[in-house]
Amino acid sequence: MYFFLGFLSFMDAVYSTTFIPNMIKNFLCEKKAISCQTCMTQLFMEHLFGGAEILLLVVMGYDCYVAICKPFHYLTIMNQRMCVLLLLLAWSGGFLHAVLHSIFVYNLPFCGLNVIDHFICDMYPLLKLACTDTYIIAVTVVANDGTICVVLFTLLFISYGVILHALKNLSQGGSSKALSTCGSHITVVVPFFMPCIFCM
Repeated sequence: MYFFLGFLSFMDAVYSTTFIPNMIKNFLCEKKAISCQTCMTQLFMEHLFGGAEILLLVVMGYDCYVAICKPFHYLTIMNQRMCVLLLLLAWSGGFLHAVLHSIFVYNLPFCGLNVIDHFICDMYPLLKLACTDTYIIAVTVVANDGTICVVLFTLLFISYGVILHALKNLSQGGSSKALSTCGSHITVVVPFFMPCIFCM
């Protein structure tokens, strides 16, 4: 659990550095501009770390499931090799998510005054700047992001349903200890996924 928590903290720290330096620069400087290359890099990094973080939260849900539902097999199932493999899976999923978003935007034609009324180069402000009809791309992006959020949240919801069902067989002390183990994960998952689901 601490292995995954460490990487979750790392992802949060790096995720915030993708847009905070530009935001601070815009607050302090008169000229508020970002190059196209920097904007595309920011878009890629935002979706890389955001996608990897969502997948890591699912991995942590699986870790809680194994810890509570299969406690005697925990060390054999969640060995170091499996933890690294699951972490690589989260990073790979985040990378694929970022590449897809970058491909959607990279080939769009931009013309005229390219002004984004945001401090983050995100998909929807960039789609509004394109000189072509972006309805299909916007629907594809919403479907992609919405599917990822809903499917992963549903997987987490099911895993916690299985965990709560398994807690019926434990003693009162065992149940409270198991819930405290996963309590921190639940407090991160709910505020993270709810805005994602409702904003889609």
